[in-house]
Amino acid sequence: MSPNGLNDAKSTSASPASGKTGLFILAITYWLYFGQLGVLVPYLGIFLDGRGFSSAEIGELFAVITLARILGPGLWAGVADKTGNAIGVMRLGCLLTVLSFSSVFYFTSFWGLTLAFGLMMMFWTAVLPQLEVITMNTVAKTKATYGQIRLWGSVGFICLTVGVGKALDIFSTDTPVHASIGVLALLFISTLFIRSPNEAAPESSTAGSIWKYAKQKPFAIFIFASACLQISFGAYYGFFALYMRDLDYSGQQTGIFIALGVLAEVGIFLIARRLISQFGVWNLLFVSIALTGLRWYVMAAFADTFMVIVLSQLIHALSFGLTHAVSVHFIHQFLPKAYQSRGQAVYISIAFGLGGAFGNYMAGQQWQQGTNAYETFVTAAVFAAIGSLSLLLCSKKEMESAGEY
Repeated sequence: MSPNGLNDAKSTSASPASGKTGLFILAITYWLYFGQLGVLVPYLGIFLDGRGFSSAEIGELFAVITLARILGPGLWAGVADKTGNAIGVMRLGCLLTVLSFSSVFYFTSFWGLTLAFGLMMMFWTAVLPQLEVITMNTVAKTKATYGQIRLWGSVGFICLTVGVGKALDIFSTDTPVHASIGVLALLFISTLFIRSPNEAAPESSTAGSIWKYAKQKPFAIFIFASACLQISFGAYYGFFALYMRDLDYSGQQTGIFIALGVLAEVGIFLIARRLISQFGVWNLLFVSIALTGLRWYVMAAFADTFMVIVLSQLIHALSFGLTHAVSVHFIHQFLPKAYQSRGQAVYISIAFGLGGAFGNYMAGQQWQQGTNAYETFVTAAVFAAIGSLSLLLCSKKEMESAGEY
């Protein structure tokens, strides 16, 4: 296996995944991808706080860079679906992510860092939709399941969250960006060894716009509920680490709290397919998003109690782990193959991009250096409740059916 660059479309897409080796490389790639999120998502607020930014500025910067997730996924996935070169797109995105993120070391101003993180996020969006489709197509030809591969992303998140949390007790608040550049470089290297199973070329009958599927009621309601869920995550992603610090938890304790939530994901991913088969997409989404609302409320009211933090973090298995596994399954079954990368892109753009940006901005405006922590997490709980209730507008049968095409 000799990776010769980013655009070797024919050899890449035509090469079969080599059994256990191919699955191992996918697992490593997930480890690094979500490990990078384990570095930045919990600790970017601490890095920015160390650079002297206010909570409002932190929320605004989070919102601006999250907006890159709206435009980027659709552009990259459109290229991947039309060329059939998902791996080439993924590699290019990884390389450009490393290069753009390097500029963080040269900027100190608000707009300079916003530009650096915004470009990084724009290129970063090329990675996950392609990786999800490649993984789903690969495991379909093996005895492995998506959850068994994806759980390694959670393991990576845990390892790097705990490691960087401990490092923050020893080193400066710049630690997260130093760790990130190394992880991103290794991620690019890992993508050079990924091979995709042979796939037939898309049939002409599936040509057309992704929006003819996205506007169907089950998909539209799924996207709305997902967006509400991501809006609710704004307070957690932007300010959880700062919240814990304000409550006198150490950096290591914060890392362990975050890792505990992700560890719970691992168990969920192992049984996700069984849960989906037994309970279905609608039931799992409704319960998971509703319990996420409860999670944010107890964070608002009882975060000074150690065991409450522990229990709320265990709900992360549902808030993120199960909702993500169910969402990937839903998109894969609802859309024809020619639209699956773009379907994942719509999901990431609207739910994580638009929803995440709004949630980050709103949380930043509310937080007020931690004095409005209660109100911020209650608002998050309200949005999660709206997301779960919106699913009542769609029947279980409609959501379990494939799209009409």
